[in-house]
Amino acid sequence: MVATITSGASTKYDEHPESSSRELFSEAATEAFERTSLSPADLDAVYVGNFMGDLIEDQGHMGALLADAIGAREAASIRVESACASGGATLRQAVLAIESGAVDAVLAGGVELMSLADIEHVTDALANAADEMYENEQGLTFPGIYALMAQRYMHEFDVSREDLAAISVKNHNNAVENPLAQFQRELTVEEVLESKPIATPLTLYDACPVSDGASAVIVVSEALAADRDLDTAATVLGIGQSSDALALQERPSITRTPAAERAAAEAYDVAGVTAEDIDVAEVHDCFTIAEVLALEALGFYGRGEGASGAVDGETAVDGSLPVNMSGGLLGKGHPVGVTGIGQIVELTKQLEGRHPNQVAGAEVALAHNVGGSGASTTVTILGGA
Repeated sequence: MVATITSGASTKYDEHPESSSRELFSEAATEAFERTSLSPADLDAVYVGNFMGDLIEDQGHMGALLADAIGAREAASIRVESACASGGATLRQAVLAIESGAVDAVLAGGVELMSLADIEHVTDALANAADEMYENEQGLTFPGIYALMAQRYMHEFDVSREDLAAISVKNHNNAVENPLAQFQRELTVEEVLESKPIATPLTLYDACPVSDGASAVIVVSEALAADRDLDTAATVLGIGQSSDALALQERPSITRTPAAERAAAEAYDVAGVTAEDIDVAEVHDCFTIAEVLALEALGFYGRGEGASGAVDGETAVDGSLPVNMSGGLLGKGHPVGVTGIGQIVELTKQLEGRHPNQVAGAEVALAHNVGGSGASTTVTILGGA
């Protein structure tokens, strides 16, 4: 059974302190339904990616809460949590349910409301995705963890701070054209380098922001799409997921992300494609070094070569492999449990030819979504409908 995406939508990623998770989720879901002839009553299930609801909002049981909020009270519902990979894991569960034949229509969405808390509370909540014993108790937060990865990478390979800054410049500049992006301002390499230090060698513009937002896609079986004569935005060609140790110290190398390598290998195999077949990608750039590691894990670049993509213009909109045309997490924003679904919304727009940073002739797209510092990863490959 083939899973197809009939529609999708996102709210603007930004700070929405006057809103609520149910309002944001309902906004995204409502727009998704407006793009299809299906209604909430047609859903067999509602899957919700959410990482921090109980940590920030004191609200658990998000699946049932949000299914009710969108008018699908009787649908099977569940919250899916895999840290910052919650969105990608949510989509995978929806696809597996469709492919198994158990259901025909699933709304796979995500929501996160982070701005309700101060930065210290948010940082502490995010640290739940790291190893409490071996990382958190030693004073590490995610900026520190990714700074260690960046320092080691720069030590092993001929990569400079300017090379990492080029990634931030590319992604922030892409975000200017995206009306859903949190940041609408171009940057220069100098501005990235001179921004506030976060954790050496990373500065403020090497890091993604605190974001609120919601995204939703409606996933249906090929049979239902044919029976209801539905317009479809994309077909899920393949999806993979893998895990790794939470703590960096437990990994043979901190300049590789093996979970992403395994998830990509699975997705490529199922889809019957290779890295060379990908026309456009959205990768998990929570920090600039994360985009470098992603490009190498996905097979787009060899070891030590991932930073050259932005420096040489290869990952620009008119390059050989456009990456993060949405602005990525750095420019568009990162409502953590939502990002994986938001990537899919952005890529369906590319495949439909209606993205603000449209890649000419895009037919095969890839989404890469990471939890923590690489302990969980999903890779999804989409084809045009």
